[in-house]
Amino acid sequence: MLTLGTVEVKYLGVILVLRGVSLELEEGQIVALLGANGAGKSTTLKAISGLLKPEEGRVTHGSIVFEGKHLENGDPEAAAAMGVIQILEGRRVLEHLTVEENLTGGFLVRRDRGNLKRDLDMVYDYFPRLKERRHEISGYVSGGEQQMMVIGRALMAQPRLLLLDEPSLGLAPMLVREIFDIVKRIHAEQNTSMLIVEQNARAALELADYGYVMESGRIVLDGEAAKLRENEDVKEFYLGLTELGETKSYRDVKHYKRRKRWLS
Repeated sequence: MLTLGTVEVKYLGVILVLRGVSLELEEGQIVALLGANGAGKSTTLKAISGLLKPEEGRVTHGSIVFEGKHLENGDPEAAAAMGVIQILEGRRVLEHLTVEENLTGGFLVRRDRGNLKRDLDMVYDYFPRLKERRHEISGYVSGGEQQMMVIGRALMAQPRLLLLDEPSLGLAPMLVREIFDIVKRIHAEQNTSMLIVEQNARAALELADYGYVMESGRIVLDGEAAKLRENEDVKEFYLGLTELGETKSYRDVKHYKRRKRWLS
């Protein structure tokens, strides 16, 4: 469904951020993209969705193919029309509009207009809290409700591939669990393919079928999610566990690059 082949991305023509990234995502699959801040995860999503252009970024090498069509250096409108929808990091809501008006915005990017009421009812079924607040100004609802709103808005666009950038960012653990449970339900019922960027490696690997680990603009490790959860490097550097399964302190891991097997 989606294939990235040795993709390189530069900003302003000189800042090399992605250094030959290759990954695959099959239809109906959930893939997790893990890594620390600055690894290139968000840039990878923007390269797929066409959002590099507003930030003066460009794919300078390699290919991005979605269902047989090339996406590299394309427009976000064209990608959205194909069903590639990105949920940006940081809950980008239209703060002066109501919750329902935000959701309707996702409906308007579709080529077919479908049935607005039916699709709103679908979103409200997944997120009953949004139905309760549908007439409230979106800038005044909670962070968790805003995250539900941007996922709901993306669903209104009928995505074939949903790109989620840090959906757990800034949320309390209970809300993270609730949102990931809903995302899992959406995947099961809608068969929506998903590529999820997350620093919460534990939550992402519990949800995903397959995972990739990025560092410094490169893929350094990949495999089935269940196997990655048992990988000693992933457990130590991304799940915060020692080889004995004990929690590690920040002091123990802050100089982690010296000991990673894939850097040796």
